Amino acid sequence: MNKLYSSLLALTISTTLNAQEPLTAAQSDPKILGWMQGFPPAANRTVSLFDGSFFEFPAIRYSVCHMREFFPTKVVRSADQGNYSFKQKLDAKIGNITFIPLGKDEPVSIETSLAETYADGFIVLHKGKVVYERYFGELDPEGTHAVMSVSKTFTGTLGALLLAEGVLDENKLVKDYVPELANSAFGDATIRQVLDMTTSLDYSEDYADPKADVWVFSAAGNPVPLPADYKGPKNYYEFLQTVHKAGSHGQAFGYKTINTDAMGWIISKVTGKSIPDLLSERIWQPIGAHHDGYYQIDRSGIAFAGGGFNANLRDLAMFGEMIRNNGYFNKKQVLPKAVIDDIRKGGRQEDFAKAGYTNLKNWSYRNMWWVAHNEDGAFSARGVHGQAIYIDPAAEMVLVRLASHHTASNTANDPYSLPAYQAIADYLKKK
Repeated sequence: MNKLYSSLLALTISTTLNAQEPLTAAQSDPKILGWMQGFPPAANRTVSLFDGSFFEFPAIRYSVCHMREFFPTKVVRSADQGNYSFKQKLDAKIGNITFIPLGKDEPVSIETSLAETYADGFIVLHKGKVVYERYFGELDPEGTHAVMSVSKTFTGTLGALLLAEGVLDENKLVKDYVPELANSAFGDATIRQVLDMTTSLDYSEDYADPKADVWVFSAAGNPVPLPADYKGPKNYYEFLQTVHKAGSHGQAFGYKTINTDAMGWIISKVTGKSIPDLLSERIWQPIGAHHDGYYQIDRSGIAFAGGGFNANLRDLAMFGEMIRNNGYFNKKQVLPKAVIDDIRKGGRQEDFAKAGYTNLKNWSYRNMWWVAHNEDGAFSARGVHGQAIYIDPAAEMVLVRLASHHTASNTANDPYSLPAYQAIADYLKKK
């Protein structure tokens, strides 16, 4: 593998990630640092796909709002008419709510927690109205932002919709729908096992390990020109066919992005539509989204279903509010209530516990949603570097955070995020 590909495989592992004192949110503000400013931009302020610099901290704080400038993309068309707009009832007190982060002794405010988690955008809805909204760095109300693994939740929701409509059968095997995967690890997995990530795959997704399989998967989907001696898979689907089993399916939860891309292939096979087109038709246009979203695609035009979606903050909040309202939004039933009911019941907690998420005790995973099983019945979509859609039914709350934390894993920001969400919910329940 040549130098370019070695760089791309390790593109999230920068020296800054391992630094003891990374730049703060204020110090790493992309507008202050001046990424890609000037005609041409200075060499030390230019970021690129080709050397992996676009995904290194602090440049990632610029890139997350400009992904289509680095990758080929496929649009998720927004509504041409009937666009939805939230009413506002802003409450500045929300920023002053305090809570104690996990593992800490001193309280911090919500406003402080946004800096600690390198938030780029944050919005809170209460009973369908915007009560708090902030933007930082490169993001503004009209912009789009990479949602990373929140993309999985959109794919999982589409899969759950097709189950509810009888297009898919959760007990059928993957090979029944995608014969090309018959000889892979996915072939004898059920649709339910893929949706809930209880497949057993010989695949490592440790972002801190430059030799992890996730980087081989990334290389397969990377649109840069292939070196002459490259022998590996040339797109996402080719990679999926190479994955082997590590044991028996259905025994434990194992968070692996390739489950979602396998689900994306299944969905496209049975509908005859790409994930971007289906998402636009069944969700993005019906909710009245104002801004086109887009997916990063590989050299074969295949959308990265597991992590390639980019969208507007308020449009993401519309999606969350539609889910909170049992699929009803913008004067229409966008998704059957049965889909939301199935998500909210969660998966098998004993399967999830085997994954060892210390900050997510008693949680589960269902249809590519994370389910808290707490008193409020909260559930969420989660993505690396701090992306989140968090729904608290008891508080009638939806919040969305878009971020560019210097560390990919959410274990870095969960100590601030999870208690912050609960503190806001507790405040709103008294309103």
